[in-house]
Amino acid sequence: MNLELHDRVALVVGASRGIGLAIAHTLAAEGAKVALAARGHDDLEAAGRNIGGNVSLHLADVTDPAAALGLAGEIEKRWGGIDILVCNVGSGASVSPGKETAAEWSRVMGVNLFASTNMIEAARPIMSRGSGDRAIICVSSICGLAALGAPVTYSAAKAALNATVRGLARPLALEGIRINAVAPGNILFEGGTWSRKVAEDRTAVDDMLAREVSLRRLGKPEEVADVVAFLASPRAAFITGTVMVADGGQLRS
Repeated sequence: MNLELHDRVALVVGASRGIGLAIAHTLAAEGAKVALAARGHDDLEAAGRNIGGNVSLHLADVTDPAAALGLAGEIEKRWGGIDILVCNVGSGASVSPGKETAAEWSRVMGVNLFASTNMIEAARPIMSRGSGDRAIICVSSICGLAALGAPVTYSAAKAALNATVRGLARPLALEGIRINAVAPGNILFEGGTWSRKVAEDRTAVDDMLAREVSLRRLGKPEEVADVVAFLASPRAAFITGTVMVADGGQLRS
């Protein structure tokens, strides 16, 4: 399917590895001009070499509102605008349920919620000045939709992100911008949580998948990236304010 993304400017934040890198790959393959942003210099450089083509690289820690604003300005200066914003900053690492502290709440919210809200606020004026189909996609998690045993701080942050997406759909629509989220399930990639769990105890992982996931396997970053690319495209022009699940059938609502 032609997603009609040729020459559209896409900013992918959290693009140096895993799901974010796969999203950048997919958008570039669809002909988009892709700006990759991340905090780590070496991983970002490697990602740029891996993708090639019409890309630019940007170092930024968007948990800082000023850094998010500066990044959005860099992209506008480099590419002339922003048509697609993908907010993929996040981490599920936290304390076990019942051991939360004020400092941990602040840290996890910063990474999993405020990084996205900072970028939305920074990119919104630039995107509003654009033309054609413009889209924001936030990478959330099924942990924001159900109690699945994940850290409470992480689950709450992703639930808040989902609420943000739903709540912003109407005001952003008045500016010609759609906003949606993708909620992945268990995704396997090098250096990720499930890569570590498989290495530690493959049998336990297989048992969990057989018990909890309809498709009985872990997902691939590319499978999430395909959903993001669709939501970023004019093919999804009548979709906004949704949280689209890609979890192999783990949720049972």
